[in-house]
Amino acid sequence: MKWRGRQGSRNIEDRRSSGAAKAGGMGIVGMLAVLAAGYFLGVDITPLVSGNGGQVTTQSTELTQEDRAVGEFVSVTLSDTEQIWATVFQKEVGQQYNPAKLVLFKGVTRSPCGNASGQTGPFYCPADRKVYLDTDFFRTLGKRMGAKGDFAAAYVVAHEVAHHVQNELGILPKANAARQRMNKQDSNRVSVMIELQADCFSGVWARYAQEKLGTLERGDLEEAINAAKQIGDDTLQRNAGQRPNPHTFTHGTSEQRQRWFATGYQNPQIASCDTFSGQQL
Repeated sequence: MKWRGRQGSRNIEDRRSSGAAKAGGMGIVGMLAVLAAGYFLGVDITPLVSGNGGQVTTQSTELTQEDRAVGEFVSVTLSDTEQIWATVFQKEVGQQYNPAKLVLFKGVTRSPCGNASGQTGPFYCPADRKVYLDTDFFRTLGKRMGAKGDFAAAYVVAHEVAHHVQNELGILPKANAARQRMNKQDSNRVSVMIELQADCFSGVWARYAQEKLGTLERGDLEEAINAAKQIGDDTLQRNAGQRPNPHTFTHGTSEQRQRWFATGYQNPQIASCDTFSGQQL
């Protein structure tokens, strides 16, 4: 991905240099075990690793050269999403795209949706319209989850921004409101629809990035497709030593995530990403 030396976004809130947050009160082995469980379940587990009722404390930190480079990479990627979705919104829905802010942090930070932890992965909080990302997650993505490459990391950013796109379009609030009235199994299915649509929107972004911005390089698409595979619910559960249980899936299988990303890339329109109307996900 061609990103070095390019214009970054102004919508970055970098909390990394103001202090790294941590949770205390548990031995490191126990904390890692609980954090791993939280990561695979996709829940906020920071109160469980804090001895003071979930209170987050901070300690001073200094950004390394790698930290700064990753921050620049995320900023450029976010800028690309802003340009692309502004174009798509004007072209397809005739409205202005209001971009999300992206919070960079290390360790743990606060959000209106609960404490954000790098171990539970990046997420979008509709309450403040911000994406939360511990950039150390990219290291986990590449070394522990087998999804290497800068475009794999860019796909992660694009996926979370896609949830903001859903929020802008009014899709996310309606889907989440419906989930509140459902049993757990049906709610999980709607969650899968939300996530697969975000994957499809990521495919739309990738196509525009290639054709309009010219930032893709050889192998980039394969990196994104592989990342979608590695973070499928069935793959994550299998890698965690569990037997895949479809009733507990909240993001979709590896096959589904790859297929919907490809759908958005091959048919780069919002209408192509309607995961809510189809009979088969």
